[in-house]
Amino acid sequence: MLSRFISLGDKIELREVDRSRITEDGSQRVYYSAVHEVLSEDTMEITMPQEQTKLILLPVDSEYDLVFYGESGLYQCFARIADRYKSNNIYILRVELTSNLRKYQRREYYRFSCALEMCARSLEEEELQAVESKSPSLLQPGLPLRRSVIVDISGGGLRFMSAQKYETGSLIYCSYHLLKGKESKKYEIIGKVLAVGELENRPGVYEHRVQYYNMDVETREEIIRFIFEEERRNRKKDRV
Repeated sequence: MLSRFISLGDKIELREVDRSRITEDGSQRVYYSAVHEVLSEDTMEITMPQEQTKLILLPVDSEYDLVFYGESGLYQCFARIADRYKSNNIYILRVELTSNLRKYQRREYYRFSCALEMCARSLEEEELQAVESKSPSLLQPGLPLRRSVIVDISGGGLRFMSAQKYETGSLIYCSYHLLKGKESKKYEIIGKVLAVGELENRPGVYEHRVQYYNMDVETREEIIRFIFEEERRNRKKDRV
């Protein structure tokens, strides 16, 4: 599959996955490289990134989010730096894919298909005022929550099914759990409803697309890390 979409010389963006290596202003470091050789369907050689004339020695075993500029479009995957060396006066990184290669749309986060329980509700007027003024959110505890199911999640938002219909453009409170390492962590986020539609084959069940609203960088990176870990776990299962 890899050699069908990726060619020698294709340009690559590498983005940090490790939260501890995020820059002080909260942004991800981005490096630029190119495909040197496709060795197998999950291993390739890429040129070592440079900044001006200085080589960037990315650590062995570090993990990156790769975006390839192929002839037929952009493709994305996660990969681990397996080795680095010099070959014919070219400094090389050997990388091993840790997720499947996927078509990538610029400015969009990769959506991970799942089935996660979630509770949600509309915001009260006082909560709306606090959120919209970017004041510390004063979420009122103990209010009734509606159960729903997240069917895909990304670093930018989520899609869920619910018997409750929320209005397009409204802000809602969402609560769900994700694995962080070996522990389950509760996430309480505010989301803006972008679109709502009733399922044709399930009357009374509504699909919602939600974008995170004023989410902090650390929480977003934790969600991206969860997706990365789940993709890697699924890839290991596929190899068994």
